[in-house]
Amino acid sequence: MTQPTPLTDTKALARNRARADTGMLFLQDAARDEVEDRLMMVNKSFSSVGIVAAFPAVWQGRINGAHIVPEGDVLPLDHGKHDLVIHSLGLHWANDPVGQLIQCRRALGADGLLLAVALGGQTLHEVRACLAEAEVAETGGLSPRIAPMAEVRDLGALLQRAGLALPVADTVPLRVRYQSMWHLMRDLRAMGEGNALAARVRTGTRRGILNRAADIYAATFPSGDGGILATFELIVLTGWAPDASQQKPLRPGSAQARLADVLRTDETPLSD
Repeated sequence: MTQPTPLTDTKALARNRARADTGMLFLQDAARDEVEDRLMMVNKSFSSVGIVAAFPAVWQGRINGAHIVPEGDVLPLDHGKHDLVIHSLGLHWANDPVGQLIQCRRALGADGLLLAVALGGQTLHEVRACLAEAEVAETGGLSPRIAPMAEVRDLGALLQRAGLALPVADTVPLRVRYQSMWHLMRDLRAMGEGNALAARVRTGTRRGILNRAADIYAATFPSGDGGILATFELIVLTGWAPDASQQKPLRPGSAQARLADVLRTDETPLSD
C-alpha cells in the first residue's frame, strides 16, 4: 500500500523555523498571551505542565517547572503525567493534527486540561486569494503556496475525536496593517512561516505573478491609510481528560419544570 503524500515537508519547515528572527514572533507571543489569559479564568492550579512549542524560547520562564518540548510527529510527553498540556500554534503544519491531539490527551492525567492554539481558516485569506487570482491570470494554473487551515467547527470536532470531554473552540481574529504585500511576505519569512508544503513548486515564483498579486492586494484589501490589511485567525481549543467528577448532560426528559413556565409564556405545540 502506498503511503499518502504528507501535507508538510518537515525538513523545509525545520529550515524555515531555524532561519526565523526571534524578534518577529508576534503571532507566537499572541498565542502565548491568549493561553495565559485563559488559564487565569480556570479555577484550578496545575503542578505538571507540558508545552508543545515551535519556538520553546517563547515559553521559557512563563510557567514554573513546565516541560517544554518541540513540535514533531511524535511528541516526547510521558503518558498520563501532566495535568495541563499546551499546544502552541503548530497544528496548521502538522501532517496528523488528530494524532497530535491524541498524543496530548494521552499525556494528561484524569481531569487534565488541554489548551491548544491553532491558526484558523481565515488566516491570510487576502494574500491567498490575490496570489491565486494573479497566478491564474499569468499562467492559467494554480500552485500550492499557503498551508490549508481548518475552520473552527472542524477543529472543535477533532477534540472529540481525540477523546477529550467538554470540548470548546472559539476564535480570536487579529487584523494587522502592512505597508504592502512585500512587507507581509517578509514578515512571514521572519516568523518561520514560509511555504513548507510538500507539494510546493520548488522553482522561484515569476515576478509577474507577485507584482500582479501585490497590485490586486492593494486595490482589494486596503487599510485606508495607504497600506493593506492581513488577517490572522487564532483558534483556541480547550478540552479535558474525562473524569467522573466532571459535569454530565442530563438525560432527555428528566427536567422538573417546563421551559414555558420558566419563561412565563404559553407553549405552542408544533403541527405534525
